[in-house]
Amino acid sequence: MKFAILAPGGIAHSMAKAVTELAQIEKYAVASRDYGRAEKFAEQWGFEKAYGSYEEMVQDPEVELVYVASPHSHHYEHARLCMEHGKHVLVEKAFTVNARQARELMVLSEKKGLLLAEAIWTRYMPSRKMIDDLLADGVLGNVTSLTANLGYILSHVERMQEPALAGGALLDLGVYPINFALMAFHGVIKEVNATAVMSPKGVDWMNSITLTFEDGKMAVLHSDMLAQTDRQGVISGDKGYLEVQNINNCEEIRVYDLDRKLTARYQVPAQINGYEYEVLSCVRAIEAGKTECEEMPHSEILRVMELLDKIRGQWGMMFPCE
Repeated sequence: MKFAILAPGGIAHSMAKAVTELAQIEKYAVASRDYGRAEKFAEQWGFEKAYGSYEEMVQDPEVELVYVASPHSHHYEHARLCMEHGKHVLVEKAFTVNARQARELMVLSEKKGLLLAEAIWTRYMPSRKMIDDLLADGVLGNVTSLTANLGYILSHVERMQEPALAGGALLDLGVYPINFALMAFHGVIKEVNATAVMSPKGVDWMNSITLTFEDGKMAVLHSDMLAQTDRQGVISGDKGYLEVQNINNCEEIRVYDLDRKLTARYQVPAQINGYEYEVLSCVRAIEAGKTECEEMPHSEILRVMELLDKIRGQWGMMFPCE
């Protein structure tokens, strides 16, 4: 499948590394608003073509699947551009700025019969099924609560600070604890309580989110762009608890009993860098004629986006592009 990258920024290099080792992918094109940047990226990673505008690349009839790696603020615009030119799209997280944009893209995806997927890699990794299987097997008994956090020192990164680029911890980091919770707890959310420490520019530097579900479960989540956190996720029940070492890219799963004794450790399969799983899912979906990936269907993308909207609404945090 002829694969293209729109916006060759930092995260695009990680994607390029992953697809370099995938036999199913042909590294075909890369586009930047700066031709020199696109050319340099193409040469570094072995892409066949470089384009100096996004419009020019999507007009290339050979392009099949486009990975959109631009800032959050531009995901809607660029995903729409790709689909209007008949391209399947894998959009980097956060999927869009808000749920309204997400719905519009999904309508277009169905109308055109094109794949529209979100590159939230934790949804596609083998570790996700490993966790699900442990919960389904009743190892933890009746599960009622979980905690998860993710924090990196990113205050120096421009796109994280700028409202015009839909910055802040929530859309960049907070999506991981949120997805961790929603993958484990599938019930209806009854109540959302969220607080944040805001930057002088009006984006969240750090936040704390508590989700209470109608079935009595609770998730307590935290994300932070000013501090390094342990990135741990803990799911707890009346027979014990499990720890996920690094919710951003699971390194190991540890199970403990009621005496807090370690009873089992599960290693995750070796990977290229983790990005390969979402790409392979896209390939499978496209070959099957589907418009969404099984691991992250449109309904779940929308569930997350609606929750992000509700959280930001509690803070009064709006972006210029809205």
